Amino acid sequence: MSRQDRADAVDREMAKRLLPDEALRALVRWWSRNAARLPDKTPGGHTVRYTPSRWAQITPWPSALASTSGDGDAAVSRAQVTSIVTDALRREAFTEALVATYVWGKGKGGSPGGSGPATLRRILAADSLEAALAGAVTALNEHSATAAYAALRGRISWLGPSFFTKFLYFAGKTVPPANGPQPLVLDRILAHRMRSLASAVGRETGHDPDGSIARWVWRDQDCSPHRYHVYLSFMHAAAHQAASTDGWPSDASPDLLEYALFSTAWT
Repeated sequence: MSRQDRADAVDREMAKRLLPDEALRALVRWWSRNAARLPDKTPGGHTVRYTPSRWAQITPWPSALASTSGDGDAAVSRAQVTSIVTDALRREAFTEALVATYVWGKGKGGSPGGSGPATLRRILAADSLEAALAGAVTALNEHSATAAYAALRGRISWLGPSFFTKFLYFAGKTVPPANGPQPLVLDRILAHRMRSLASAVGRETGHDPDGSIARWVWRDQDCSPHRYHVYLSFMHAAAHQAASTDGWPSDASPDLLEYALFSTAWT
């Protein structure tokens, strides 16, 4: 059996098993701690803090974010970024939409010369950035989240899946995919969560006794479009699974599951 055959076998078994009981229990505990601040049962209230002055050299700067000339920190939620991206996409201001999602995704993780603002400046310097983002939104609108992922993968130096899936996630709130599930964030932490699940299934089934297949397919960077499709299929099915679990909201959105898995570990 080839390495890809073994990976496919683990994927099929994961799709049947979905989340293990210990993960479901961890989700219920997480919800009991966070339900009060997420009354609409979506992650719209998921708020991060950032320091606007650290992003002073970034243009175009969304006007709905705090001014970069001010002192101190500011906060921005998923719901606010969704509104910013919706407005930007209606104006076909794709780069502005990316800036909002990047700042939210990075939060306070970076100084003016650090990995946040410095990396974003490199991304914004790409001549083909606007066209690449526009092409991804078109692929989402006309095809699927997987097609949009493929349209961005490897297109722009320094812009990897951890951040361009954030762009796709927020874009999908305004431009739903023509086919298939809504896009979700797949960053390093969520890839680790999926790797943990795949490793356990691989050991139990004998398809991946040493975890090498899980490490190969659920890597930190540059997952394939096929892997993103597997991830979305799993997450949307797992959201239905969680909805039937006592203590988890029955009408919760799949992105609430994504936020919860990002925020809590069960091992």
